[in-house]
Amino acid sequence: MAESSEPPERRERARPNDVWARPRGGRRPKLTREAIVGKAIEIADAEGLEAVSIRRVASELGVRAMSLYTHIEAKEDLLDLMYDVVAEEVLVEDGLPDDWRAAMVEIMRKERAAGLRHPWMFELAGRSPRVGPNGLRHAEQSMAAAARLTDDPKEMLAIVTTVDHYMLGFVLREQRLREMGTTPTGEVRPSVLEQAYVRKLLESGDFPHLNSVLDAGLFSQEDFDLGLKWLLDGIEHGHRGKWPSASPPT
Repeated sequence: MAESSEPPERRERARPNDVWARPRGGRRPKLTREAIVGKAIEIADAEGLEAVSIRRVASELGVRAMSLYTHIEAKEDLLDLMYDVVAEEVLVEDGLPDDWRAAMVEIMRKERAAGLRHPWMFELAGRSPRVGPNGLRHAEQSMAAAARLTDDPKEMLAIVTTVDHYMLGFVLREQRLREMGTTPTGEVRPSVLEQAYVRKLLESGDFPHLNSVLDAGLFSQEDFDLGLKWLLDGIEHGHRGKWPSASPPT
């Protein structure tokens, strides 16, 4: 039989049985799917997503690489499972608050915290992992929060997408600050001033507003909440006015 010309990753994604639907294997009591995924997350948290491989995870667990294939058929399965485990961290336990703003704020705070704990999750999200049960629950909770303001599906999706984009942009910048060696509260001025030409320009007097922002410090928890408040204020105002064009902006 002729070998398929499709790339391996395409053939893997086209498999009809997603990893959550396949039975769990394993004869070794100490080797479970949860242990494999947990170790992979530890590696990704410490060294980044590129450090994760079947061979590396097996080595860390003290087993042969072939042992993992009893539980996980391919690296893509492992990445999907990792993403779904992290998705569980953003679920709001014991139900959402009744107020739509309080519900959305709680979800966004959880997403932000998970993103900072697992910087690789947004990189993985860009690869369009297959959605697992926790991912579906998170999407449902997000829509449920928006539904406390509107029952229009188009508006619900627009609200969730807009708020998610704010959180994503904020966290990506926070991650960058951490990579630069700044503090969690975002005191960026020292690192900026290490560049001689930047220091000279800032001291020229031509950037008074930028200097005032750098002096104040950036990206603290309060800044995140304040920006989110402004965004939710705008969404609520637009909803009460039912959007100038009778539908949320596209």
